[in-house]
Amino acid sequence: MSSKGAKKTMTMRRFGAVRQYRSGRWTASYLDPTGLRRRAEETFETKTDAEVWLSQVEADITRKDWRDPDAGAVNFGEYAANWVAERGVSALTEELYVRLLRLHIEPTFGGWDLDEITAPRVRAWRAERLDTTGAPTTVAKSYRLLKAILETAVDDELIRRNPCRIKGAGKETSASGQVATVEQVDALAVAIGIRWRLMVYLGAYGPMRPEEQAELRRRDVDADNLTVTVRKAAPELATGKRAEGPTKSEAGKRVVVLPEFLRTDLQRHLDWFAERGPDGLLFVGEKKAPFRRSTFGRKWRKARGTVGMPDNFRFYDLRHTGHTLSTRSGATLKDTMVRAGQSSERAALIYQHSDHERQREVAGGLDRMVRATREKQRDQQKKGLSGAEVVRGS
Repeated sequence: MSSKGAKKTMTMRRFGAVRQYRSGRWTASYLDPTGLRRRAEETFETKTDAEVWLSQVEADITRKDWRDPDAGAVNFGEYAANWVAERGVSALTEELYVRLLRLHIEPTFGGWDLDEITAPRVRAWRAERLDTTGAPTTVAKSYRLLKAILETAVDDELIRRNPCRIKGAGKETSASGQVATVEQVDALAVAIGIRWRLMVYLGAYGPMRPEEQAELRRRDVDADNLTVTVRKAAPELATGKRAEGPTKSEAGKRVVVLPEFLRTDLQRHLDWFAERGPDGLLFVGEKKAPFRRSTFGRKWRKARGTVGMPDNFRFYDLRHTGHTLSTRSGATLKDTMVRAGQSSERAALIYQHSDHERQREVAGGLDRMVRATREKQRDQQKKGLSGAEVVRGS
């Protein structure tokens, strides 16, 4: 070592030690809880500054807040991959995580260590993603995923604090949640074709997720009592593979009571289109293949255009329609949550299961409301026809 940078003096303290370099700068060191000598990564202008730094380290050790300075030297890309593998999430959710990491997170953070990801860098990354992609919903999902991964890193004591601290950054502001009218639901059911008609109605008046309907079997349907039991789900991955498995949550396993006006549609679908045998799928294509999101998507877009619905009205928006119509017919929030198979930690503490009899009342309210709306529409059509006949007769 050059004499220019050699240490000049050393002062021992009750905790740690401070030394001065010939340059006049000061350094500090201490024994960590494992007995390993640790040295400050920076030098200090004065001896007081070095001693203040040691006091802060001592306080962290006393409060058991001390973190190994080298703990965060873990590659983010490797840590994130292990994080996803250890979650035990559904195949569809895992596919989403992997895609968000590959397209939006790892290009920036994949080569960095965990402790190199700072709050300013997270803010810069988010701003760049918003500007480049123009997709705030996707950026919000990516931010939530990054925050969840780094929160686990905090729990693992690899970093001291989560650098994802942007208020509201994980909130989605998508255009979903649109509501169709009874007339529009009927029009969509007609336009999509008789084979898929029931699927539209179950989406709105179930209200069931498409991946839940994709796994419905003949044995799940009780046509006499107008009930459908949701036991599993079969979301379709980007590869086209059906990922058969549990419902989105435990609340997803439920018995849905259908409104009376669907009796004919339900029985007709069982007679004409469902696979035979107790385990036969309820919904299959013209070539008897299982439901496919891509094929159905084309039919859905065509039907939506025929009816004149906006391009951003998704099949999932039928569920929101079902929520709204159920509420208008007298259902409570508890009733609609149970009917739709929704749950959350907060909801689990507040809401108890709406019993089967109450679900029959909700279905009855839906039935009365839809029938009244249809009757009103027929009356208006008759009046319009009568008016046209008067004009022709004059």
